[in-house]
Amino acid sequence: MSRRGFASVQRAGFTTAAVVLCGVASAGAQAAAGVRAGGAGQDPAGAGASAAGTAYVADYGQGNSGRGNVVPINTATNKAGAAITAGYGPVAIAITPDGKTAYAVSDGSQYTSWGSVTAISTTPNTASAQIGVGQRPDAIAITPDGKTVYVANCSSGSVTPVATATNKAGTAIPVGDAPGVIAITPSGKTAYVANYNAGTVSAINTATNQAGAAIPVGAEPDAIAITPDERTAYVANYAAGTLTPIITATNQAGPAIPVGGYPAAIAITPDGETAYVANETQPGTVTPVAVATGKAGTAIPVGAEPDAIAITPDGKTVYVANYAAGTVTPVAVATNQAGTAIRVGTYPTAIAITRDGKTAYVMADGKGSAAGTVTPVSIATNRAGPPIRVGAHPRAIAITP
Repeated sequence: MSRRGFASVQRAGFTTAAVVLCGVASAGAQAAAGVRAGGAGQDPAGAGASAAGTAYVADYGQGNSGRGNVVPINTATNKAGAAITAGYGPVAIAITPDGKTAYAVSDGSQYTSWGSVTAISTTPNTASAQIGVGQRPDAIAITPDGKTVYVANCSSGSVTPVATATNKAGTAIPVGDAPGVIAITPSGKTAYVANYNAGTVSAINTATNQAGAAIPVGAEPDAIAITPDERTAYVANYAAGTLTPIITATNQAGPAIPVGGYPAAIAITPDGETAYVANETQPGTVTPVAVATGKAGTAIPVGAEPDAIAITPDGKTVYVANYAAGTVTPVAVATNQAGTAIRVGTYPTAIAITRDGKTAYVMADGKGSAAGTVTPVSIATNRAGPPIRVGAHPRAIAITP
């Protein structure tokens, strides 16, 4: 089972069966729902300084320390600003397309099972509203027009829509058991929600906020990616070791595609030709899948326990965060060959790439108190800059457009 359940609990000193425990979702899975690329500018240091823009990091904080924070990072200087107080236990974050508002999802931590969303004005980095949602929310996505935020409530088995114009929550939409990932089509017409315990995907019509019939996929779906032409939604089934394509025109699932063991993350190239799937099986691999044929290529060895993946805007390089190795592996799309692993922080769980494609920011959970970091990596040189301290337990990262 993915770190959304089993391994997350193991790291807290427990073991459990293959049923997701809402509220202990992995940072990698949570971050996948909140990463947004953005930014433009120079790289004067050659080691990660990028364009003017801000990266926002959701820091869960220590369990007994009260509310968590959102930490802004100036990507021009790679300096962290003052932490912004959010709800109890921030786990995911997303930014509106106009870059004006960041929405941070908090799961309630040990204080309450009811979650919230904190709206943060990116100028001047202040919290402007706190919105109640369902129980143990752990994923968020925003429609391309910026009008609606969708929040997956893991324990409630629902998705809450929030109108960005008013920051008011609408009626919760029932989906399946343990919804943990949301992806919205480029047209904004449909939100696809992976229901981890149910082994299904729910398609929500964003015009009506109604969910269609559940779409059976594989066991423990924990990642979704949609092709740029939005014809196909790909779902990674962690326990099944497969990738299920869903034809968006009919919302019918196609034959499952075998990939590696324990697929945990997906990214699709900007030209829509290839889906790359990170497999946590030992040794860690990435499987390229040809979108045109649905055929999996030869698995590419990377580092131990890869659980996050991102692709540069020019489509030339795939970056893979290797959780157990503390590294990021660059993979050349033209050859599907892995380059030399880049040392980053301890337990990297998410990657966000600036819109200009100059810098990859790698978030790492770290060890011990106040150990979380974000490491900027220059894409031109694959050189890591100094790590940026961001709090005790960072769970997600997003960058303004």
